[in-house]
Amino acid sequence: MIEAGPAVRVRIVGIGCHPGQLTAEAREAIAGCDYVIAADKGPGDPLLALRRAVCEDVGVELVAVPDPPRDRDAGLDGAGYDGAVLDWHDARAAAYGSVIAQRPGAVGFLVWGDPAFYDSTIRVVDRLVDRLGVAYDVVPGISALSLLAARHRVVLHEVGRPVLVTTGRRLADEVAAGHDNLVVMLDGRLQATLLPAEEGEWDIWWGANLGSPHEELVAGRLGEVAEEVRAARARAKDADGWVMDTYLLRRADTVRRSQS
Repeated sequence: MIEAGPAVRVRIVGIGCHPGQLTAEAREAIAGCDYVIAADKGPGDPLLALRRAVCEDVGVELVAVPDPPRDRDAGLDGAGYDGAVLDWHDARAAAYGSVIAQRPGAVGFLVWGDPAFYDSTIRVVDRLVDRLGVAYDVVPGISALSLLAARHRVVLHEVGRPVLVTTGRRLADEVAAGHDNLVVMLDGRLQATLLPAEEGEWDIWWGANLGSPHEELVAGRLGEVAEEVRAARARAKDADGWVMDTYLLRRADTVRRSQS
């Protein structure tokens, strides 16, 4: 175990989908930190700039740590992909641990959206617990899932039915397994448009850069609005320099089948 010095504590704080969505609890948690660690993915990293803006607003120092490279050639699924992600998490934990070991105190990690959904910070900090013996807690944030539902004024599931949260790379397998009401994240290629025709028609409620001034929303029958989604995604990326999108995908006859 690396000796981290006295009074080390880590706070993982969800900051919502835009700085304006910072909750009172999140703001208080950040203000109680001695500094915040954030991954630096290179020159012009827009999400680092947004995290820096949050820290400046609250009055806390941000320490940027170069993000270790990730093996992008390991494929999209299977053991190779999982192994590459685990190696990346280990490298991040080592990089962050080196900073914490030299700077005891309360350190924050700011997570876009909510730490519970498709984010690696909790897993990385779990590794820091082993390396440094640190204690940590988690403050939730407004998730993209919640904001998507609010913007489109929909409930994410039909009455008495489940919703599956998955990723673009898993979508085809989940549909083949029988799921017909899904929230899809991390899907820059709009994999829904590649579903086999025999799976039937789908309705989509899509959003990108939710909560930002350049938020984009599209809803309708998937086959009719797919190109509109692609164009809106491109606009969001051009406007903000980054794009994060998610969508609700529901088989068009779900309600009829659930009532039959």
